[in-house]
Amino acid sequence: MNPGRSLQVECYSGYKADERPVRFRLAERTCEMVEVQDRWYGPGCAWFRVLADDGNVYILRRTDVAQDARWTLEGFRSQ
Repeated sequence: MNPGRSLQVECYSGYKADERPVRFRLAERTCEMVEVQDRWYGPGCAWFRVLADDGNVYILRRTDVAQDARWTLEGFRSQ
């Protein structure tokens, strides 16, 4: 399975669009964000290390492509 294809992310939009993720759906599972532990930025992308309500830590990447955001799951750590 390619997680990037089945990953759907809902974001909080405050000061800017897609400011931070609040929940994501991966395959048949939905996770709520408990905490954004870290975030960092690169050319055309943003990375988020998040603690989800299942107790696991995920690294999500948002890549901005032609006014459209694509999300991928880049890392996972089980608690």
